[in-house]
Amino acid sequence: MPTDAKYANGLIRFAAIVAVVFGAVTIREGGSVLFGDGARSAGNIVHFVLYFNFLAGFAYIAAGIGLWLRARWSVWLALALALGTVGIFAAFGVHVAAGGAFAARTVWAMTLRSVVWILIALLAYGVLVRGDRHADWRN
Repeated sequence: MPTDAKYANGLIRFAAIVAVVFGAVTIREGGSVLFGDGARSAGNIVHFVLYFNFLAGFAYIAAGIGLWLRARWSVWLALALALGTVGIFAAFGVHVAAGGAFAARTVWAMTLRSVVWILIALLAYGVLVRGDRHADWRN
């Protein structure tokens, strides 16, 4: 396996681990607010953001597994997660601009989620879609 291929494979593996861990933490935290006593400490909850993020946590794990397996469908799932997250972030912005209550940590959390999924989607596309056109290093 060429050095570039090992590097790319390592990046995909790292992205897969980040996706699964991010998903597990998202499910745990969102579940605590939705089904536990986490709502008391959560501040001003924006429900559509909370529900999206909680459900997306399961998709994060699926995407991470797909990336680990180098499955091409995981590229499109990562892209959908990036676009969905940015879309929800935009809707959150409209909510805030309209005077809706929110917790400041939601801004930081959505910024982090957007950046992470945009980077994972770009990496996955570059390695699993574009990279496979130019080199055969799956073995």
